[in-house]
Amino acid sequence: MAKHHRRQNRNKKQHEEDSPPAAAPAGDTAFGPDGKLRRKAYEAALRELHVELVKLQLWVQATGAKVCIVFEGRDGAGKGGTIKALTERVSPRVFRVVALPAPTPRENSQMYVQRYIPYLPAAGEVVVFDRSWYNRAGVERVMGFCTDEQAKAFLQAVPPVEKAIVDSGVILLKYWLEVSQEEQTRRLEDRIEDGRKLWKLSPMDLKSYNRWYDYSRARDAMFQATDTPWAPWYVAPSDDKRRARLNIIRHILRHVPYEQPEREKVKLPKRQDPGDYREPDYPWKFVTDTLATPVVRP
Repeated sequence: MAKHHRRQNRNKKQHEEDSPPAAAPAGDTAFGPDGKLRRKAYEAALRELHVELVKLQLWVQATGAKVCIVFEGRDGAGKGGTIKALTERVSPRVFRVVALPAPTPRENSQMYVQRYIPYLPAAGEVVVFDRSWYNRAGVERVMGFCTDEQAKAFLQAVPPVEKAIVDSGVILLKYWLEVSQEEQTRRLEDRIEDGRKLWKLSPMDLKSYNRWYDYSRARDAMFQATDTPWAPWYVAPSDDKRRARLNIIRHILRHVPYEQPEREKVKLPKRQDPGDYREPDYPWKFVTDTLATPVVRP
C-alpha cells in the first residue's frame, strides 16, 4: 500500500475501523457452516441500517451536505448488490446512482475526468458511482483501451483533482471490493446458468476473466498513486457478500457526520367527506390475478 495509507494506519482507532472483519465465532447462529452470514441475520441487520440511512438522507437534505461514494472492484466483486442494499430504502432524488456507458467519440476527445464532473453532488445530494473515473486505471489499462502513458498520466492527475473535490466540501469515500479468484469464478458461472443474471455477464467480463494478475498489477499501481490522506481507499473483502454490504454501509455511516434532524410528530389528517361523489359505472380493465394459475410462456 502507499505510504499515505501506512501513515494513516498509525492511528489505532482508524486501523481498527478499517481492518477486515474477523472470522465468525464458533457456534454463532448468525453464520452458516461455511462461515458466511445467514439471510435472516443479514436482513435484520440491514433493516436497522436502512433506518440510519434514512436519517443520513434527511440530514443531507437539511444541511445541504454533499457526499460522493465510489465503488470499484473486479467483475463479480459485488458492487451492484452493495449499491442496491445501500439505496433501496432511500429516495433516488437524493441518492443518485451513476453508471456511465462507454464514452462517446466526443467524450473520448475531452480531458479524461471531464465526463464525470457534471455528476458530482450538489448540495443535498449523495452520488454513488458504480465504477467511476478509475476505469482508466483498471479496465481501460488492462484491456488496451488506453496507452500505458495515458494510464500513468491519469494516476498522476487524480490526487489533485480529488483534493479539489474534497476542498469544495464534498465527502468523498472510495471503496474497493476484493473478491477471491474462486468466488469470482463461482459468481460468473452462476451468471451463465441463471437466466435472471444473464444481463450481468458482458463480453468484456469474459475477456477480462483470464487477466487476473494484470488486474492485480493495475489495482496495486492505482492504490500506490491514489491512496491519499484526503481520499483514501477502503478495501472490503467481499467473498461473503452479505457481510461486505453490512460492513460498507456501517463504514459509510461512521464517516458521514450525520445527525437525525428534528421532526414534528406526524399525524394523518381526517379524510374529506364524499359529498355528492359516486363511484362510476365504468368498465375498468383490471390486471388479471395470476397467482392461482400457472404462468404460460409464449
